[in-house]
Amino acid sequence: MASFPISGFTFVRHAVKLDFPVVASIRSLLPACDEVVVAVGKGEDDTLGLIRSIGDPRIRIIETTWDLTRGRSVLADQTDLALRACRHPWGIYIQADEVLSDGSAERLRDAIEQADADPRVEGIVVDYAHFYGGFETIATHRRMYRREVRAVRTDPALGVHSFRDAQGFRVGAEDRRIRARRSSAQVFHYGWARSPEAVQAKYEEHAQIFEWDAAKREQRFGTSPFNWIPLLKHFRGPHPTVVRDWVAARAEEARAEFGPPHFHRSHIRFYLSAAVEAVTGWRPFEFRNYTLV
Repeated sequence: MASFPISGFTFVRHAVKLDFPVVASIRSLLPACDEVVVAVGKGEDDTLGLIRSIGDPRIRIIETTWDLTRGRSVLADQTDLALRACRHPWGIYIQADEVLSDGSAERLRDAIEQADADPRVEGIVVDYAHFYGGFETIATHRRMYRREVRAVRTDPALGVHSFRDAQGFRVGAEDRRIRARRSSAQVFHYGWARSPEAVQAKYEEHAQIFEWDAAKREQRFGTSPFNWIPLLKHFRGPHPTVVRDWVAARAEEARAEFGPPHFHRSHIRFYLSAAVEAVTGWRPFEFRNYTLV
């Protein structure tokens, strides 16, 4: 453990219905944490029982009710409920469809320890791999964020809070970008790599939360849960140990048929951005919730 206690925090609802790897998510946090706060939203399945089944005394459950009239802000609301319940000066955040790679919890803990004495640093950034349509394919174009803050100082006086749909964090009423340092930790995101039925259920739930009508839903995602998108890449590395059984049990049904690659003029910006990034390491027009210090 760290030389000072560290919290973990997350929120979840309908983990059984939507087939989230939330058990693996929480287990991937535990090597770095003295407690993990889980805000469990009331719903139509036994998500609460699933979280309790992990059986680790460091897990502290908060039962919540989602206010769906809040739209996408309900996701930030639930994140903040868990964040404010953290008892320790730093909290490591993970979402229910994210899993830290092997050794990343320890690397995050080390990064927190190194940053703690510098008051400028309010958060720690991790790298991302976004699985898409299966467990052997990752999406890499610039709409898929390559980095995000996943550890933050928890002092309420600082004003760190979840931002918009809970992708990242901002600071204060002015929503200032959080000041952060990079780490070598990596998160594997499995939100779009489950069975077509589970992903379809996620679409339907998102349509309710984000208030998409049928036209907006088709405009954003097309007619299939797994349309072909530019810059898909083959994943060659191993999955985190804690999620391998979950992946193995779904490997066949989560193998999407994307259809033939095609070109649309809207793809030009993705290819140009990728070319610049490959040469320079800089991703043009990248959206960031953080400023590196």
